Amino acid sequence: MPKFSIAEIEETGGTGYPPEFAGVVDGRLVRRLTAPAGLTQFGVNLVRLKPGAWSAQRHWHTHEDEFAVVMEGEAMLVTNAGETPMRAGDCVGFPAGEPDGHCLINRSQADCVFLVVGGRLDADGAHYPDIDLEAKPGRYSGPGRFTRKDGTPY
Repeated sequence: MPKFSIAEIEETGGTGYPPEFAGVVDGRLVRRLTAPAGLTQFGVNLVRLKPGAWSAQRHWHTHEDEFAVVMEGEAMLVTNAGETPMRAGDCVGFPAGEPDGHCLINRSQADCVFLVVGGRLDADGAHYPDIDLEAKPGRYSGPGRFTRKDGTPY
C-alpha cells in the first residue's frame, strides 16, 4: 500500500447510537485510518475529543481487544474502578470479554487526540453498563444493531 498522510483523511462526526444516548459524543471527530491502509484484521482510528465530549458511552467488548494512546491533550479515563487522568503518551488496553466498562471524557478546555486500535470481528458485541443499550454482533458486515438490554430494538 502506498503511504498516506493523516491530513488526507476526512475528520467525521456522528454516531450510530439511538438519539437518547448520542449527545455525549457530540464533539467527537474521527479519522478512520483502517481502509486507507488496506487493513481488514483490525481497526485504527485517530479520535479528536472537543472539550466536554466523550469517546463513547461507557462500554466493554465481548470479542475484541481495545487499545488507546493519548497523542495530544488530556482526558479522563472512566472505568469500573473510577477515574484516571490520561495525558499525552499514556496508554491503556482492555482485553476482550472483560466486563470493565470504559470511555474517555475530555473535561479540559483544549482538544484531546488519541489513537485507538481494536478488532473488527463480526462476532463482537458490546455492553453498556450505565444505560439500557447493547450492541449486537455483525456491525462490520451488517446487520449489527443496537437493542435494549431485554433485546427489544430501538
